[in-house]
Amino acid sequence: QLQASGGGLVQAGGSLRLSCIASGFTFDNYAFGWFRQAPGKEREGLSCISSDSAEYYADSVKGRFTMSSDNAKSTVYLQMNSLNPEDTAAYYCAGSSGELLWNNARYSDSYSYWGQGTQVTVSS
Repeated sequence: QLQASGGGLVQAGGSLRLSCIASGFTFDNYAFGWFRQAPGKEREGLSCISSDSAEYYADSVKGRFTMSSDNAKSTVYLQMNSLNPEDTAAYYCAGSSGELLWNNARYSDSYSYWGQGTQVTVSS
């Protein structure tokens, strides 16, 4: 089970940190990803931390978003800086057993577990 939180309303240029708490499986053996979906758009893969600790980012967020994990807390985070209105979407965390490379990690069907989503709204 994954529980995402941390969304909210922020002005353009601001920051938010999303959290995703995992339970019910061995955290260290899993890869985790963050996705987002805006109304009328397809779900977009943003980032991934693989079970081997490799990190991957989509070009759209590289340099602005940073993903991290705290194994002791079974939690992954997405620090989002320099937000703009185009970042407005529902954000989801996802988990998959084992290692993932970005050519797979960017796709939602690579993941078995999903959080419920947390809304991020960026005002101009």
